[in-house]
Amino acid sequence: MDSNKRENIKPGNKVAIVLKPDQRSGRLTEGIVKDILTKSPVHPHGIKVRLTDGQVGRVKKVL
Repeated sequence: MDSNKRENIKPGNKVAIVLKPDQRSGRLTEGIVKDILTKSPVHPHGIKVRLTDGQVGRVKKVL
């Protein structure tokens, strides 16, 4: 599933995101989507989301 399209990501989905401090290393963090923060329908670096634990990052994989 394409993680660059907002329509593919819904609250409650399990996703792998890259956090701001991990952008250089590419380390992924898994969690459940609480809020979708990106307003545009498509974003080249991934849709920005807030996880249920409060972490914010861009979606790299929908699990």
